[in-house]
Amino acid sequence: MRERNLSFRSDPALRRTHTIVLNEGDPEGKREEIRRYFHATFTVDEALLETLRYDHTFARRADPLRHPLIFYYGHTATLFINKLLIAKLIDERINPAYESMFAVGVDEMSWDDLNTENYDWPSADEVQAYRDQVREVVDRLIQTLPLTMPISWDSPWWVIMMGIEHVRIHLETSSVLIRQLPIEEVRPHPLFPICRQWGEPPPNAMLPVAAGRVRIGKDRDHPLYGWDNEYGVHTVDVAAFQTSQQLISNREFLAFVEDGGYSTARWWTEEGNAWRDYQTLDHPRFWLHENGSYQLRHLFEISDMPWNWPVEVNQLEAKAYCNWLAARSGQPVRLPSEAEWLLLRDRHVSSDQPPWDRAPGNVNLEHYASPCPVTEFAFGDFYDVIGNVWQWTERPIAALRGFEPHPYYDDFSTPTFDTRHTLIKGGSWMSTGNEATRDARYAFRRHFFQHAGFRTVVSDRPVQVQSEVYATDVMLCEYCEFHYGDPCLGVANYPAALAAHCLELMRDRPRRKALDLGCAVGRASFELAKGFEQVTGLDFSANFIRMGVEMQENGSIQYTRVEEGELVSFMERRLDELGLADDHDKVDFFQADACNLKPLYTGYDLVLAANLIDRLYNPRHFLESIAERIVPGGVLVLTSPYTWLPEHTEREEWIGGFRKDGEPYTTLQGLDAILSPCFQRLGEPKDIPFVIRETRRKHQHTVAQLTAWERR
Repeated sequence: MRERNLSFRSDPALRRTHTIVLNEGDPEGKREEIRRYFHATFTVDEALLETLRYDHTFARRADPLRHPLIFYYGHTATLFINKLLIAKLIDERINPAYESMFAVGVDEMSWDDLNTENYDWPSADEVQAYRDQVREVVDRLIQTLPLTMPISWDSPWWVIMMGIEHVRIHLETSSVLIRQLPIEEVRPHPLFPICRQWGEPPPNAMLPVAAGRVRIGKDRDHPLYGWDNEYGVHTVDVAAFQTSQQLISNREFLAFVEDGGYSTARWWTEEGNAWRDYQTLDHPRFWLHENGSYQLRHLFEISDMPWNWPVEVNQLEAKAYCNWLAARSGQPVRLPSEAEWLLLRDRHVSSDQPPWDRAPGNVNLEHYASPCPVTEFAFGDFYDVIGNVWQWTERPIAALRGFEPHPYYDDFSTPTFDTRHTLIKGGSWMSTGNEATRDARYAFRRHFFQHAGFRTVVSDRPVQVQSEVYATDVMLCEYCEFHYGDPCLGVANYPAALAAHCLELMRDRPRRKALDLGCAVGRASFELAKGFEQVTGLDFSANFIRMGVEMQENGSIQYTRVEEGELVSFMERRLDELGLADDHDKVDFFQADACNLKPLYTGYDLVLAANLIDRLYNPRHFLESIAERIVPGGVLVLTSPYTWLPEHTEREEWIGGFRKDGEPYTTLQGLDAILSPCFQRLGEPKDIPFVIRETRRKHQHTVAQLTAWERR
């Protein structure tokens, strides 16, 4: 097999580049600074992939859950072209086939196509020629695009920074995959020297960390580039805890291995056991065990095991170790939360990149192209607060309050808001650019390998794990938009309009307790709370109730909204922005069957049953029994478009919408007949229109009839 040519671009300055300060400096000086940063970034990426010895190595899948490296070699270039086109900074493609082939496939999402049968990969030389063209296009744009300071989220220059920082993310992705290739198919490179110090680690003490407050997230005027998930505000009061002085070393992790940790199911989560059965490993991925001794796989070589280096594992392995150690020590051992890690960092790291003269830890490629001993970089009484390896946390990534996806890269973060992607903090020896900053928030699937290890925490307080942030169920999302979205097609928000009608009806009546039956995701319940002392929201759907509870507890909900086809937008709706925050604690949400209510739901001054009766399996029973839930003089408000359908209500259970004795019999006539023994109708029925948005260009426009009934 013919080896590929190797240029050995080894300028040491390539390993000391820092991300760019974007809010200060003169425009022309900043232009040249960004130009140097772009070329350094592109060159380091190419230098790393030069280490693949043969052409066929580019097409080899080092990890069955990832594309081969030829994909990533093309992907980092095509992202520039695809994003610059979206931003209208260029008006034509270089290679449409490549800009489709290399666009998507980084994570094992449902829309990623990892089927090798669907790809006819080009050669490394062909991709290199394409990269040269991309480099020329971006360089020309950097030299000619008008630049005003500061560079912000809305600036066209943000897209250029986006492309550069995206390449730096994939330096890590590619280097992890290189460590999984056959050793004979890679070769060393002078730009990436490993640490040559190893031995035995000292004891790893647990040290106290005093309680404190931290802020997660940053403002839009922050001086450094950031990905969308970094912006927002979340302030956390962190209780005191203990954490390990050092990262967990290979030697410490060996005790878990030798105690049968990989074969003992009780240490592993359900997800961990599924992964363990799939992988059939009995030690960390980068360990090699031959002839009774362990070795470690580096980027381009294999060495004796450096026992005093941090162990590199996925989150499932780190969590299993914590569970094992907790059982052995009798203490509540776990991984840190994001807030606990930030508290430790803020107290021991005095500055952030880029002002460093020299990185204070093994990070930004400024020291080694490998981990190093866990005691080489001290931060007060601790070691490796940042750098050496990423540190796994307990917490899946979630959006911060005020999150908004960037319009030019709207799927960077939101696919990870699924509770399956767990945060890593602190950066590794390979983390450069944005990754090596305080506010970086990267997350990976728990079974993925990164240059990641962990430190342990002892705390009686469990980490609160947020449920899935963005609701994606189509009906649920449509109802979230129906309830909390803006008025549509000139029609007022329906739940808010109904609540306003109810409050007007109750203006001169007692307003102690209200029942919102069929409350869906809860908007009318919150609106009624503005005029009632207590509101109960009931719905048959636990999924709908969950969103109401989430809105109440978090003050916001997040959901996807279909625009067209597979394109969605990501919405956040907040109680305070709707003017509903002041009275939200008056509402209680429960799951219930309107046709079979528990006795405790009684004594109401108002019952609102919005668009409910024609969705019940036994509407007559509901109507005949609802009077016992309402106090004398109380009011029942019904709305419905009277859309009787057999899939919801058997034909014989309809209370109108058919011929009776040969004549049309309306639902209003049926309501009069059923309710008149206990109620008298208040005024004439009212027509209330509503619009349910399905897509940007498709809406359901319906008119419901509202009737009000006073309990005799």
